[in-house]
Amino acid sequence: MIVDVVAAVIRDNGKILITQRFDHVHLPGLWEFPGGKVEAGESLEAALKREIREELGLEIAVEDEIFTIEHEYPTKTVRLHFFNCSIIEGDPQPIEVADLRWVRPAELGQFEFPPADAGLIRILRGD
Repeated sequence: MIVDVVAAVIRDNGKILITQRFDHVHLPGLWEFPGGKVEAGESLEAALKREIREELGLEIAVEDEIFTIEHEYPTKTVRLHFFNCSIIEGDPQPIEVADLRWVRPAELGQFEFPPADAGLIRILRGD
């Protein structure tokens, strides 16, 4: 079974917004690009807007898709869609995430991310 997941690359003043996973969920404590699972009948764009509203209290504009990857974890396969996004309204709040940070692309290597994010991180850092 493949699970579709969407994630936002939100930039501001040369920095990218990353969020930390809670300790009680899959891949606990890791950092990631905010987003989540696509629900049945939901478009990728609608899912991403909903997830960002729920997790961070932001209204976003979903722009172009940067990168898509399928990654196999021991219990499931995830198809992860990364999109460039911009904030329309709000300041990010850690509503459904453990923490959040604005980081420069070169600083992404200082945080532990899930394996599925490695390709995008290389793209963002210009590797």
